[in-house]
Amino acid sequence: MYTLRLGPWPPSNAVVVMVHGLGLSGRYFIPLARLLAAAGRTVLVPDLPGNVRSRRAVRRALDVEEAVEALLRWRTAAAIGPCVLVANSVGCQVTAAFAAEHPRLVERMVLIGPALDVTALSPVRQLLRLLADVPKEPLSLLAVAAADYLLTGAARFVAEFHYARRDASGPFEAHLRRVEAPTLVLRGSGDPVAPQLWAERVTADLPHGRLAVVPGAAHAVHFSRPDATARRILQFLP
Repeated sequence: MYTLRLGPWPPSNAVVVMVHGLGLSGRYFIPLARLLAAAGRTVLVPDLPGNVRSRRAVRRALDVEEAVEALLRWRTAAAIGPCVLVANSVGCQVTAAFAAEHPRLVERMVLIGPALDVTALSPVRQLLRLLADVPKEPLSLLAVAAADYLLTGAARFVAEFHYARRDASGPFEAHLRRVEAPTLVLRGSGDPVAPQLWAERVTADLPHGRLAVVPGAAHAVHFSRPDATARRILQFLP
């Protein structure tokens, strides 16, 4: 797995591990990662197997459980202790499963714009929500996302979406209820992919969840408003 590392090494506190969304890479986490690193946090930003710079690590797209196993192997190889998981969109499904299955390895968790919304799982509704988000995002993010989708490829993107829908239909919320780590759910106020009611439902499912909203931001609030996102994360971390 390709991994970008920012901040001090060896780390002086829990490492922040960032998990990207469907078909993407860790590149859209870089603005946020730089701010967290500047605040003294060690940040690791991997590309999950099958995606962009790690696309050759596997021959096919991984489902959520397989992504969790890959993340576990990667964490062991990286030799880090209990970490802080920061995820966006469908990446939240991977981190929720990881935290539920390996509670001793997760100190805290941040779910940014958690998807997929169980109340809108049809491909058409998801596509409409994504299209509604596009004009709300910076052009620089759209360029990064378009390049990532091309590198990951349509076949793997469709397969990952199928696996994400299957996970959202039941396992995702079951995993949330088993998460022991304190968790911050964060969304932009204008996020059509993770609406307020859904974010509130995710927060309620978490035994130790809290919700924060960044005014004026959309789905990729960590990219469009990295300063506000970093501030809320740093306030949340011990």
